Amino acid sequence: MAEEASGGVTAEEREWLRVRGELKRRRYPLAVLAAREYPPTARVVGTPLLAAPGWIPPEPVPIDAVMIDLDPGREPPAGMTGREPVSAGVRPLRADGSRYGGYAAAVAQLDPPALFVDLPTYRLYDADLSLPGARGTLRFGLGRYFDGLDVGEACAHEYAAATRDSAGTSPGRRGDLPLRRAVGLPWELHRRPASMAISTLTVRCDRRSGTATVLLHRRDPAKVGHAGGLLQVVPVGVFQPSAPAEWNIRNDFGLWRSITREYAEELLGTAEEYGSDTRPIDYGRWPFAAELAAARQSGAVRVSVLGLGVDPLTFATDLLTVAVFDAPAFDELFADLVSTNAEGENLARLDAAGPDGTDTRTDTDTDTRAERRAPGIPFTERTVDRLVHHEPMQAAGAALVALAWRHRRHLLG
Repeated sequence: MAEEASGGVTAEEREWLRVRGELKRRRYPLAVLAAREYPPTARVVGTPLLAAPGWIPPEPVPIDAVMIDLDPGREPPAGMTGREPVSAGVRPLRADGSRYGGYAAAVAQLDPPALFVDLPTYRLYDADLSLPGARGTLRFGLGRYFDGLDVGEACAHEYAAATRDSAGTSPGRRGDLPLRRAVGLPWELHRRPASMAISTLTVRCDRRSGTATVLLHRRDPAKVGHAGGLLQVVPVGVFQPSAPAEWNIRNDFGLWRSITREYAEELLGTAEEYGSDTRPIDYGRWPFAAELAAARQSGAVRVSVLGLGVDPLTFATDLLTVAVFDAPAFDELFADLVSTNAEGENLARLDAAGPDGTDTRTDTDTDTRAERRAPGIPFTERTVDRLVHHEPMQAAGAALVALAWRHRRHLLG
């Protein structure tokens, strides 16, 4: 039997909760610190996000030029699962003496967020976005959402525990990291389960005023199990079927279809229940999806892939995409834009003071009246610098904003 602390929680569970709390509070500085564990050449445009060779194309790739392939019967490679003895340090003992089978099981029991369901995902096996002619390929099998947490979030927990100073309040000298060492390089997809999220930077382009704004999201740590408290682009969602029923696996397997559902959920507050537990989604007859598709067909919405990257702390893997909306199309499609959703808050502005208390406002004195009225935050050099270097922004979001600014002339036309 494990030693039991007060309240029916074992001493190991209590210590686990303490480290888990520190991980949630210090995700941003821990990610910055974790990035230093890897070669500088692997960092995407100087941000903490990591990428393998061939993952960041020299120019934006139209999303329809990225070929995706799904093999539902593909056997997973013999990589880490997070249930090996080397992960015992992040899987505490219960009162009955048994150890949690995986990190996600401990989260579900001891620290469950509002959204925490083990749904099917499309597991990424291979990626190449450097093919000639602005093309790319992504190959998938099937996996489960908790698979990635059992390795990636477990490694983040291990890192938080190994980098505490004597007071336990800030990262100190790093201790040993046996689980992270066993996983190997984060971009070696055969070494771990890699569920891919699609992060989309939404840009509203006003051609009449010559200005652009971007949408941002603050993830609520009480609602989400990953990256709580950080800023991120919006929308973002795990690439997965809309529901577990088998007919959704092929029907929902499309990058744009996934992004469409996330737009509905995160910008319009639509519930995630699409009725796909009883029948596949008819994207052609879903009014919002049809209107969004028509805007793309007319050229009023343009969607590009800027790369693929891995978070250095959690190993979360994100496809980096940007959707540029002409202002009239955006205003019509998102006339009912919500300020909060199931994962956090959509930001209308950034506070004048940055995390260190200094005034880092974004071009307040030079913004045009049109920029101040437009939804989102001005897409300017100062805004980009602040988001990349002075805000607690998720690594994928920081890299995506920086890449979009680098390619702004291509993207904004």
